[in-house]
Amino acid sequence: MDSNDVVIFHVEGGLGKNVAATAVLRAIRKKHPDRQIIAVVSYPEVFLFNDNVDRVYRVGATPYFWADYIKDKNPIIYKHEPYFESSHINKQKHLIDTWCDSHGLVNDGKGPELPMNLIQANIANKYVRKRPVLLIQTNGGPMQEQPFDYSWARDIPRPIAERIVQAAKNDFHIMQVCRTDSQVIQGVDEVFNQPLSNMELFSILKVTSKRVLIDSCLQHAAAALNLPSTVLWIATSPIQFGYMLHTNVVANKPKHEPKLPDSYLFDYQFHGMMHECPYATVEEIFDIKTVIESI
Repeated sequence: MDSNDVVIFHVEGGLGKNVAATAVLRAIRKKHPDRQIIAVVSYPEVFLFNDNVDRVYRVGATPYFWADYIKDKNPIIYKHEPYFESSHINKQKHLIDTWCDSHGLVNDGKGPELPMNLIQANIANKYVRKRPVLLIQTNGGPMQEQPFDYSWARDIPRPIAERIVQAAKNDFHIMQVCRTDSQVIQGVDEVFNQPLSNMELFSILKVTSKRVLIDSCLQHAAAALNLPSTVLWIATSPIQFGYMLHTNVVANKPKHEPKLPDSYLFDYQFHGMMHECPYATVEEIFDIKTVIESI
Protein backbone atom coordinates (compact mmCIF):
# COMPACT_ATOMS: atom_id res chain seq x y z
CA MET A 1 0.00 0.00 0.00
CA ASP A 2 1.53 3.26 -1.16
CA SER A 3 1.45 5.96 1.53
CA ASN A 4 0.34 8.40 -1.18
CA ASP A 5 -2.78 6.36 -1.92
CA VAL A 6 -5.13 7.93 0.61
CA VAL A 7 -8.88 8.20 1.11
CA ILE A 8 -10.14 10.83 3.55
CA PHE A 9 -13.58 10.26 5.11
CA HIS A 10 -14.99 13.25 7.00
CA VAL A 11 -17.94 12.87 9.39
CA GLU A 12 -19.52 15.66 11.42
CA GLY A 13 -22.59 15.46 13.61
CA GLY A 14 -23.93 13.55 16.57
CA LEU A 15 -22.88 10.27 18.11
CA GLY A 16 -25.62 8.25 16.41
CA LYS A 17 -24.69 9.67 13.03
CA ASN A 18 -21.08 8.61 13.63
CA VAL A 19 -22.24 5.06 14.40
CA ALA A 20 -24.28 5.02 11.18
CA ALA A 21 -21.20 6.27 9.33
CA THR A 22 -19.43 2.95 10.00
CA ALA A 23 -21.62 1.39 7.30
CA VAL A 24 -20.48 4.08 4.87
CA LEU A 25 -16.89 3.45 5.92
CA ARG A 26 -17.29 -0.24 5.07
CA ALA A 27 -18.52 0.73 1.60
CA ILE A 28 -15.49 2.98 1.16
CA ARG A 29 -13.15 0.13 2.15
CA LYS A 30 -14.82 -2.19 -0.35
CA LYS A 31 -14.39 0.37 -3.14
CA HIS A 32 -10.80 1.20 -2.17
CA PRO A 33 -9.26 -1.97 -0.70
CA ASP A 34 -5.70 -0.89 -1.50
CA ARG A 35 -5.77 2.66 -0.18
CA GLN A 36 -5.16 4.00 3.31
CA ILE A 37 -8.38 5.32 4.80
CA ILE A 38 -8.06 8.32 7.08
CA ALA A 39 -11.17 9.23 9.08
CA VAL A 40 -11.78 12.72 10.47
CA VAL A 41 -14.80 12.33 12.73
CA SER A 42 -16.71 13.86 15.62
CA TYR A 43 -16.45 10.76 17.81
CA PRO A 44 -13.15 8.91 17.20
CA GLU A 45 -13.92 6.23 19.81
CA VAL A 46 -16.55 4.75 17.49
CA PHE A 47 -13.88 4.01 14.87
CA LEU A 48 -10.70 3.19 16.79
CA PHE A 49 -11.13 -0.61 16.76
CA ASN A 50 -12.55 -0.74 13.24
CA ASP A 51 -10.34 -2.54 10.72
CA ASN A 52 -11.81 -0.56 7.83
CA VAL A 53 -9.92 2.58 8.85
CA ASP A 54 -6.16 3.11 9.16
CA ARG A 55 -6.00 6.33 11.17
CA VAL A 56 -8.60 8.38 13.04
CA TYR A 57 -8.61 12.12 13.82
CA ARG A 58 -11.10 14.20 15.74
CA VAL A 59 -12.72 17.04 13.79
CA GLY A 60 -10.74 20.17 14.57
CA ALA A 61 -7.70 18.28 15.84
CA THR A 62 -5.78 17.68 12.63
CA PRO A 63 -2.21 19.01 13.02
CA TYR A 64 -0.11 18.94 9.83
CA PHE A 65 -2.99 17.19 8.07
CA TRP A 66 -2.58 19.00 4.76
CA ALA A 67 1.16 18.34 4.69
CA ASP A 68 0.74 14.66 5.62
CA TYR A 69 -2.24 13.67 3.48
CA ILE A 70 -3.01 16.31 0.85
CA LYS A 71 0.18 17.89 -0.50
CA ASP A 72 1.46 16.05 -3.61
CA LYS A 73 -0.69 12.99 -2.79
CA ASN A 74 -3.90 13.41 -4.86
CA PRO A 75 -6.19 11.94 -2.16
CA ILE A 76 -9.80 10.87 -2.68
CA ILE A 77 -12.06 12.95 -0.44
CA TYR A 78 -15.40 11.85 0.98
CA LYS A 79 -16.71 14.94 2.75
CA HIS A 80 -20.38 15.53 2.21
CA GLU A 81 -23.45 16.33 4.32
CA PRO A 82 -26.14 13.71 3.52
CA TYR A 83 -28.79 15.58 5.51
CA PHE A 84 -29.14 18.06 2.65
CA GLU A 85 -29.70 15.50 -0.09
CA SER A 86 -33.16 15.43 -1.69
CA SER A 87 -33.77 11.77 -0.84
CA HIS A 88 -33.16 12.52 2.83
CA ILE A 89 -35.19 15.73 3.00
CA ASN A 90 -38.08 13.97 1.23
CA LYS A 91 -37.81 11.00 3.65
CA GLN A 92 -37.35 8.59 0.77
CA LYS A 93 -34.24 6.69 1.86
CA HIS A 94 -32.29 5.72 4.92
CA LEU A 95 -29.44 8.02 5.91
CA ILE A 96 -26.86 5.34 5.05
CA ASP A 97 -28.32 4.81 1.56
CA THR A 98 -28.41 8.55 0.90
CA TRP A 99 -24.85 8.93 2.17
CA CYS A 100 -23.55 6.11 -0.02
CA ASP A 101 -25.48 7.34 -3.06
CA SER A 102 -24.01 10.82 -2.71
CA HIS A 103 -20.50 9.36 -3.00
CA GLY A 104 -21.21 6.72 -5.64
CA LEU A 105 -20.80 3.93 -3.08
CA VAL A 106 -22.77 0.69 -2.74
CA ASN A 107 -24.48 0.07 0.60
CA ASP A 108 -24.31 -3.64 1.43
CA GLY A 109 -27.37 -3.36 3.67
CA LYS A 110 -25.66 -4.83 6.73
CA GLY A 111 -26.05 -1.67 8.81
CA PRO A 112 -23.56 -0.08 11.19
CA GLU A 113 -20.96 -1.90 13.26
CA LEU A 114 -19.33 -1.30 16.64
CA PRO A 115 -16.28 -3.52 17.07
CA MET A 116 -14.99 -3.36 20.65
CA ASN A 117 -11.66 -4.29 22.12
CA LEU A 118 -11.32 -6.66 25.08
CA ILE A 119 -11.66 -3.97 27.74
CA GLN A 120 -14.61 -2.26 26.11
CA ALA A 121 -16.48 -5.53 25.65
CA ASN A 122 -15.86 -6.81 29.18
CA ILE A 123 -16.73 -3.61 31.02
CA ALA A 124 -20.36 -4.56 30.46
CA ASN A 125 -19.94 -7.35 33.03
CA LYS A 126 -20.18 -4.88 35.90
CA TYR A 127 -23.75 -4.10 34.80
CA VAL A 128 -24.98 -7.70 35.03
CA ARG A 129 -27.86 -7.89 37.53
CA LYS A 130 -29.75 -10.74 39.22
CA ARG A 131 -32.88 -10.14 37.16
CA PRO A 132 -33.11 -9.62 33.39
CA VAL A 133 -32.35 -6.02 32.49
CA LEU A 134 -34.74 -3.73 30.64
CA LEU A 135 -33.07 -0.53 29.49
CA ILE A 136 -35.25 2.46 28.68
CA GLN A 137 -33.82 5.60 27.16
CA THR A 138 -36.34 8.30 27.93
CA ASN A 139 -34.38 11.38 26.87
CA GLY A 140 -31.47 12.18 24.60
CA GLY A 141 -29.66 14.88 22.70
CA PRO A 142 -26.69 17.12 23.41
CA MET A 143 -26.72 19.07 26.67
CA GLN A 144 -25.35 22.27 25.15
CA GLU A 145 -27.83 22.72 22.32
CA GLN A 146 -31.14 21.46 23.71
CA PRO A 147 -32.94 24.23 25.63
CA PHE A 148 -35.50 22.06 27.47
CA ASP A 149 -35.26 19.04 29.75
CA TYR A 150 -37.86 17.29 27.59
CA SER A 151 -37.91 17.26 23.79
CA TRP A 152 -41.39 16.42 22.53
CA ALA A 153 -39.86 15.60 19.13
CA ARG A 154 -37.85 12.58 20.31
CA ASP A 155 -38.17 11.88 24.04
CA ILE A 156 -40.63 9.38 25.53
CA PRO A 157 -43.50 11.29 27.16
CA ARG A 158 -43.29 10.87 30.91
CA PRO A 159 -46.76 9.26 31.38
CA ILE A 160 -45.90 6.65 28.75
CA ALA A 161 -42.50 5.94 30.30
CA GLU A 162 -44.22 5.50 33.68
CA ARG A 163 -46.67 3.00 32.19
CA ILE A 164 -43.82 1.04 30.62
CA VAL A 165 -41.98 0.88 33.93
CA GLN A 166 -45.11 -0.15 35.84
CA ALA A 167 -45.78 -2.94 33.35
CA ALA A 168 -42.21 -4.26 33.49
CA LYS A 169 -41.04 -3.70 37.08
CA ASN A 170 -42.05 -7.13 38.41
CA ASP A 171 -40.09 -9.00 35.75
CA PHE A 172 -37.09 -6.78 35.04
CA HIS A 173 -34.32 -4.79 36.61
CA ILE A 174 -35.00 -1.46 34.91
CA MET A 175 -32.24 0.95 33.91
CA GLN A 176 -33.13 4.45 32.72
CA VAL A 177 -30.82 6.42 30.43
CA CYS A 178 -31.54 10.13 30.25
CA ARG A 179 -29.99 13.57 30.29
CA THR A 180 -28.67 15.11 33.50
CA ASP A 181 -31.59 17.54 33.63
CA SER A 182 -34.26 14.93 32.84
CA GLN A 183 -36.83 13.64 35.29
CA VAL A 184 -36.24 10.21 36.79
CA ILE A 185 -39.11 7.79 36.24
CA GLN A 186 -40.52 6.45 39.49
CA GLY A 187 -39.97 2.71 39.83
CA VAL A 188 -36.74 2.35 37.87
CA ASP A 189 -33.91 0.52 39.64
CA GLU A 190 -30.96 2.48 38.22
CA VAL A 191 -30.53 5.79 36.47
CA PHE A 192 -27.69 6.73 34.11
CA ASN A 193 -27.92 10.51 33.84
CA GLN A 194 -24.27 11.36 34.34
CA PRO A 195 -21.72 11.15 31.52
CA LEU A 196 -20.16 7.75 30.86
CA SER A 197 -17.65 7.14 28.13
CA ASN A 198 -19.59 6.47 24.95
CA MET A 199 -18.19 2.98 24.53
CA GLU A 200 -19.09 2.09 28.13
CA LEU A 201 -22.62 3.34 27.52
CA PHE A 202 -22.84 1.20 24.39
CA SER A 203 -21.42 -1.82 26.21
CA ILE A 204 -24.31 -1.74 28.70
CA LEU A 205 -26.58 -2.76 25.83
CA LYS A 206 -24.82 -6.12 25.75
CA VAL A 207 -26.23 -7.17 29.17
CA THR A 208 -29.82 -6.10 28.50
CA SER A 209 -32.69 -8.45 27.72
CA LYS A 210 -35.09 -5.76 26.49
CA ARG A 211 -34.53 -2.27 25.22
CA VAL A 212 -36.98 0.62 24.79
CA LEU A 213 -35.22 3.40 22.92
CA ILE A 214 -35.76 6.69 21.10
CA ASP A 215 -34.21 8.16 17.99
CA SER A 216 -30.84 8.70 19.61
CA CYS A 217 -27.41 7.09 19.68
CA LEU A 218 -28.47 3.93 21.51
CA GLN A 219 -30.84 2.76 18.78
CA HIS A 220 -27.99 3.04 16.26
CA ALA A 221 -25.66 1.20 18.66
CA ALA A 222 -28.24 -1.53 19.31
CA ALA A 223 -28.51 -2.10 15.56
CA ALA A 224 -24.72 -2.22 15.28
CA LEU A 225 -24.63 -4.84 18.05
CA ASN A 226 -27.52 -6.83 16.50
CA LEU A 227 -29.79 -6.25 19.50
CA PRO A 228 -33.45 -5.91 18.42
CA SER A 229 -35.17 -3.13 20.36
CA THR A 230 -38.44 -1.25 20.57
CA VAL A 231 -37.86 2.27 19.23
CA LEU A 232 -40.40 5.07 19.62
CA TRP A 233 -40.57 7.68 16.85
CA ILE A 234 -42.33 11.03 17.09
CA ALA A 235 -41.05 13.85 14.86
CA THR A 236 -38.31 11.84 13.16
CA SER A 237 -38.73 8.86 10.86
CA PRO A 238 -37.47 5.26 10.92
CA ILE A 239 -37.36 5.47 7.12
CA GLN A 240 -34.43 7.87 7.48
CA PHE A 241 -32.81 6.79 10.74
CA GLY A 242 -34.26 3.44 11.85
CA TYR A 243 -33.42 -0.21 11.21
CA MET A 244 -35.64 -3.15 10.24
CA LEU A 245 -34.03 -5.14 13.06
CA HIS A 246 -36.02 -3.04 15.54
CA THR A 247 -39.72 -2.83 16.28
CA ASN A 248 -40.37 0.75 15.23
CA VAL A 249 -43.44 2.32 16.84
CA VAL A 250 -44.36 5.49 14.97
CA ALA A 251 -46.41 8.25 16.61
CA ASN A 252 -49.94 8.91 15.44
CA LYS A 253 -50.42 11.52 12.76
CA PRO A 254 -51.13 14.86 14.45
CA LYS A 255 -54.69 16.12 14.45
CA HIS A 256 -53.45 19.70 14.35
CA GLU A 257 -51.44 21.43 11.65
CA PRO A 258 -48.87 23.63 13.42
CA LYS A 259 -47.51 26.80 11.93
CA LEU A 260 -43.78 26.37 11.37
CA PRO A 261 -42.23 29.79 10.72
CA ASP A 262 -38.71 28.58 11.55
CA SER A 263 -38.76 25.50 9.31
CA TYR A 264 -36.68 25.57 6.13
CA LEU A 265 -35.77 22.16 4.68
CA PHE A 266 -37.15 20.08 7.57
CA ASP A 267 -40.47 20.25 9.37
CA TYR A 268 -39.49 19.87 13.04
CA GLN A 269 -36.26 20.63 14.84
CA PHE A 270 -34.63 17.75 16.73
CA HIS A 271 -34.60 19.68 19.98
CA GLY A 272 -38.39 19.91 20.18
CA MET A 273 -39.08 23.64 20.03
CA MET A 274 -42.14 24.46 22.09
CA HIS A 275 -44.25 26.16 19.40
CA GLU A 276 -43.75 23.32 16.92
CA CYS A 277 -45.52 20.59 18.93
CA PRO A 278 -48.65 19.52 17.00
CA TYR A 279 -50.15 17.37 19.79
CA ALA A 280 -52.66 18.55 22.40
CA THR A 281 -52.36 15.54 24.74
CA VAL A 282 -49.98 12.64 25.37
CA GLU A 283 -52.73 10.24 24.32
CA GLU A 284 -52.69 11.75 20.85
CA ILE A 285 -49.02 10.80 20.38
CA PHE A 286 -49.03 7.04 21.09
CA ASP A 287 -51.51 4.32 21.87
CA ILE A 288 -49.95 3.05 25.10
CA LYS A 289 -51.34 -0.47 24.54
CA THR A 290 -49.50 -0.68 21.23
CA VAL A 291 -46.27 0.45 22.89
CA ILE A 292 -46.55 -2.09 25.73
CA GLU A 293 -47.36 -4.93 23.34
CA SER A 294 -44.33 -4.07 21.18
CA ILE A 295 -42.07 -4.59 24.20
